[in-house]
Amino acid sequence: MFSVPLSDDGAQLRPLEPQQAAEFLAHIDRGREFIGRYVGLPDVVEDLESSRAFLKSYAEKAAADAGRIYGIWTDGELVGGVLFRTMDVEQGTAEAGCWLEPSAVGRGLVTTAVGVIIDWAVEERGIHRVEWVVSAANEASIAVARRLGMTKEGVLRESYLRRGERHDIEIWSVLAPEWRARPGRGQPA
Repeated sequence: MFSVPLSDDGAQLRPLEPQQAAEFLAHIDRGREFIGRYVGLPDVVEDLESSRAFLKSYAEKAAADAGRIYGIWTDGELVGGVLFRTMDVEQGTAEAGCWLEPSAVGRGLVTTAVGVIIDWAVEERGIHRVEWVVSAANEASIAVARRLGMTKEGVLRESYLRRGERHDIEIWSVLAPEWRARPGRGQPA
């Protein structure tokens, strides 16, 4: 299994696989409320069976070249992750996303990790457009999009129903030529 360093203090990016279901569930349980403010992941991963099924679905996406999931580890503990929720190599499009538990917030790990996977998608898989779909209230995730040089394309007003409340969704993206023009793009810290 590969590992990509994300910081000088040993944080790593590695694939998340079905055999890590128990570790993944423990991670989601630690950050369930925090992660669940804007992301539906904690509503899907509720027990060991659903954790394994979720990771298995991404193993199947990876096998079909239709998505990927990676974990972020600090001090040997899973604390977050990044993914390509969708990936259409033929069309050259992908949607990236992330989540993080509170213990790892504010260290730049998500920005670095997403940069690594965008660089891989653009350079290795020929992806032309990477999208970032985010609740307009999720300021931290919007800040990641900005740091990655993405462009805000628009707002889908009240388009996402989350826990009984309607949210505006912002669409951000970066195109391959824009990504390649960024200095230091996709490089681990």
